[in-house]
Amino acid sequence: MDTHENFVSFGEDGGLLTYGSYLRLPQLLDSQHLESDPPAHDELLFITIHQVYELWFKQLLHEAASIRDALLRTTAATAGDLWWARHLLNRMHVIERVLVQQIDVLETMTPQDFLEFRQRLSPASGFQSVQFRELEFLSGAKDAGYLARFKGLTAEEQARLGQRLEEPSLWDAFVHVLAVRGLDTSSDEAITDSLRTAAHDRGTHADVWALAEALLQHDELAAAWRGRHVVMVERMIGAKTGTGGSTGATYLRSRLSLKYYPLLWELRSAL
Repeated sequence: MDTHENFVSFGEDGGLLTYGSYLRLPQLLDSQHLESDPPAHDELLFITIHQVYELWFKQLLHEAASIRDALLRTTAATAGDLWWARHLLNRMHVIERVLVQQIDVLETMTPQDFLEFRQRLSPASGFQSVQFRELEFLSGAKDAGYLARFKGLTAEEQARLGQRLEEPSLWDAFVHVLAVRGLDTSSDEAITDSLRTAAHDRGTHADVWALAEALLQHDELAAAWRGRHVVMVERMIGAKTGTGGSTGATYLRSRLSLKYYPLLWELRSAL
């Protein structure tokens, strides 16, 4: 019996696709380089968690941009794009719950273990996560001031953030959907009235209302992550200054009131 496995050759060199080559595991698994010397046991966990966050941020940006583009393509005759947008928003919700739960893993590291290598991290800081800020901008919370406050941005990173500031956000795309459905979007007050109409006439506007609720869920889960994150930071370092020079937990607490879609939250008081 011939036990030779048949592989498909591909590429210019006729290479064989394997699990490791497809996922580029040699490069991926060689991306965790400790700064501590001697090596602190928990630094590998710290690096791994944050690299995984950045991978999920990449996926969330991919989904959010696809949702935005689907909504902008929407016309009165293309309701199918709204189904696709809601489907991808549901995926974002699942990923965002994973992001919150990952903090439990990080909290298996004690403050003493973190202090073994924390001083080696300066001046790096989570504040410098470009993808995280891109996600905020794309969601609708645009703040050009971050470009001036970011330290160590490469030209490519600055261009990415600049593009996110200029391009339509998820909120802009949602307002576009309201407009093509014949709902008034001429002002914030008009949008609130239109949303109230959609809420009370779900027979006509069920898909628009479901989309609004999915956006609100995205906003709520982002807030849940910020809240869980600040408590973890306080548990780890108390009131210490952040490694990048920020006020640490004090700064993070100042971000807890951030809302991507304030009109959707205010609508609750107007229903």
